Amino acid sequence: MTLGNLRDLYQQVILERYKKPKHKGVTNPVHRQQRGHNPSCGDTIELTVQLNDTGDRIEDVKFEGEGCAIAMASADLMAEALRGKATDEALEMVQRFQNMMLGKAEFPTEQRKLNVMQGVSQFPVRIKCATLTWQTMKAALEASNAPVAVSNE
Repeated sequence: MTLGNLRDLYQQVILERYKKPKHKGVTNPVHRQQRGHNPSCGDTIELTVQLNDTGDRIEDVKFEGEGCAIAMASADLMAEALRGKATDEALEMVQRFQNMMLGKAEFPTEQRKLNVMQGVSQFPVRIKCATLTWQTMKAALEASNAPVAVSNE
């Protein structure tokens, strides 16, 4: 795929997920809830997570919030990608996403939708927008049941 085609796909996916998110809302029930905020640009995300009965697998992820197209698209793609994943696998995916934003990794074929976010790494100031929701998910999975705010500074 040429660089121009990749850039077009990146822009198309970002705009599509921003305008018509598939995972916006609140899970029912809510087993984990986490707020993330990026003070440098004002993006705010509120994640809710539904876990299985043993608490080691993600049944559902939903988000609410306000922010730029990159932050909201990243939240929607993340919610889709993490549904059904074991919590330890989800934490590995969070780390992989952060590494991808630094140009050090990408996702395997079965998760290739997430690779479209690699385009953000060309704009260092926007990396925080893309990683906000992922860092918020990490905090949610590592926290006890009590919600804790996380700041992406």
